Amino acid sequence: MTIKRVKNSVGIWAFGANATRFMPGGYHPETFREDMPSKVRRVVDGLGDLIDGYEFHYPSEVSEDNLDVIVEALGDADLYAVALGLFSMPKYALGSFINPDPKLRREAVDTAKRGVDVAAQAGAKFIIWPGGEGYNYPFQIPYGQVWQSFIGAIAEIVDYAHGKGVTVLLEHKNSEPAMKILMRNIGMTLHVIHKVAEAGVPTDLLKVNMDWQHLIMNGETLAEYAALLSNEGLLGHHHGNSGWGTFDDDNMTGATCFMETLELAVELRRAGYGRDGERIGFDLFPYTEDQIEAVRQNVYQWEFIDSIAARIDDNALAEAQAQHDAVAAYKTVYQAMGLDESFRQSVNLRRRSHGA
Repeated sequence: MTIKRVKNSVGIWAFGANATRFMPGGYHPETFREDMPSKVRRVVDGLGDLIDGYEFHYPSEVSEDNLDVIVEALGDADLYAVALGLFSMPKYALGSFINPDPKLRREAVDTAKRGVDVAAQAGAKFIIWPGGEGYNYPFQIPYGQVWQSFIGAIAEIVDYAHGKGVTVLLEHKNSEPAMKILMRNIGMTLHVIHKVAEAGVPTDLLKVNMDWQHLIMNGETLAEYAALLSNEGLLGHHHGNSGWGTFDDDNMTGATCFMETLELAVELRRAGYGRDGERIGFDLFPYTEDQIEAVRQNVYQWEFIDSIAARIDDNALAEAQAQHDAVAAYKTVYQAMGLDESFRQSVNLRRRSHGA
């Protein structure tokens, strides 16, 4: 299971005010004084070569107007992904691609296309996380009509991006800001891809961004879905993080769900993830923590988890998995973490000594 280190990236939004509905001013109000180039320079100076690239929302964090100065501020790091940020605009409170006003729907698609243009100019990927495309109540929307509008918008944007050579990454989530997001699980994401292809749009540059906490919230197994998406050639990116499973906590990777994250690292190595330039991106939200230190520790924790995955005897693990033998599988995994024969003997010896 040898593979060179997979490059990483992190969302610049981790270094903002980090507001919540109980703290609308954010836990880091000092960041309001920063313009985006200043924020980028602060973060790049703080993290150095620990981060390979950064991700930005369009048009709030990166746009046609500031792209050049942001790229300059990034120094040796790159702008890896541009994420569509329409969900944070009040005029799209009822959705952007599904808004009941056809003029706003048209405007949203055109804005997304301009975001694709920025991604193309930066040599970046384009992320669509449709957090505001959904509903809050039963009886609120005409489901069939709304889904038709949503898929039509995605298809138009994907077709436009394909012409620009830009990879589009779809990212699902079950809720927030819309209480019921349309594209709220992996199955619905694959449904969207299928319908886009059915419309005659090329989908070779349409892939999935797995946000780990979004899957954890759904009870979707990280490694299982990574393996399935990889087999289909659809695993395009990751947003690494963790949380308690009931909300989009965006905590440091491996803080919770450690074994699930380790299993994911094993599957990514098996799939050769990263050989075509894919990355592990980090979507973090350090509410009350020192932002630079939280991201730094997050990187170390992921690299540590991945280093354990590299030490696992994959032949022994594969043999155990072929027999669906959970005990043998865990012996192999824990062996890589130090639970070896020497440790077992020390446990037995302590028990015998205690008994005497």
